[in-house]
Amino acid sequence: MSTGTNEKNGMREGREDLKCPECGSKEILRDPVRGELICSNCGLVITDHLVDMGPEWRAFTHEELEKRARVGAPSSFRFADKGLSTTISWSDRDAHGRKLSPSKRAQIYRLRRWNVRTMVKRSLTDGLIELNRIASQLSVSNELRETAALIYRKAVEKRLTRGYPVSAMAAAAIYLASRLHRIPRPLDEIVEHAKASRKDVSKCVRVLIRKLQQDFPRPTAKHFVPRFAAELNLSPYIQRLAIEILDRAEKAGITAGKDPSGLAAAALYVAGILGGERRTQRQIAEVAHVTEVTVRNRYKELTKKLNLKDIRNLLSSK
Repeated sequence: MSTGTNEKNGMREGREDLKCPECGSKEILRDPVRGELICSNCGLVITDHLVDMGPEWRAFTHEELEKRARVGAPSSFRFADKGLSTTISWSDRDAHGRKLSPSKRAQIYRLRRWNVRTMVKRSLTDGLIELNRIASQLSVSNELRETAALIYRKAVEKRLTRGYPVSAMAAAAIYLASRLHRIPRPLDEIVEHAKASRKDVSKCVRVLIRKLQQDFPRPTAKHFVPRFAAELNLSPYIQRLAIEILDRAEKAGITAGKDPSGLAAAALYVAGILGGERRTQRQIAEVAHVTEVTVRNRYKELTKKLNLKDIRNLLSSK
């Protein structure tokens, strides 16, 4: 019988069917170093033949762990081969270090060449490289990149990429992925980093929406508010004020047919004035990727049809 064990190396077994045969306690401690199951109540060693399912090696630093691991990175849609390709070494020696015969070298050379040729489609490879480049410059999340890569793969499978610039189709995939994740970006912002015109990117967006038969929710002005406010360094109170202004504008029918980015920009401009955190129209227009004229026109419509003082008083009382 063992009266104690190292708590640091042990962990409690949470299975309900496991209990101590001596005292009936379910507080069982597992010691992976000694391979024992121990009752933490009475100290009974229930078993001393636990099988260690971990690797036979130990690592004390993160670098050692990565160096000794025998598995690679998880599969990803962002790579043409999903990160699971086979690579034939360019060395002319076998696994034991012996030099290959001339006939074997010629055979390996042919296998290596066909492995490269049959690995992936050229259109898919080029498109995903361009997609990753645009996504990196936009600093989008990995989840959004995966979704964009999946959209692009579907477009290649249905042969929708033919006749369109690779960069335009990649930018369209990122734009639609941002809509799916409810963190939309203005199309002009994505076009800035694409090697294609706005006209080509817009065409690709329409083709993907029509042919993929997938629901890509339309962005609303309220979806743009948190991001624009963060870039303008505005407080949460101003964000709430802007969203309340947009809610009332929607009920009044002002938002119909208007660009969501312009509406969000105007709402933040008005909220900044009311909340004492004023930003210039130029600052807001640059962040929202719209013109100052658009901000000014939307601002006039909001101030003309809404009672903004009531909105400020309502939020102040909450």
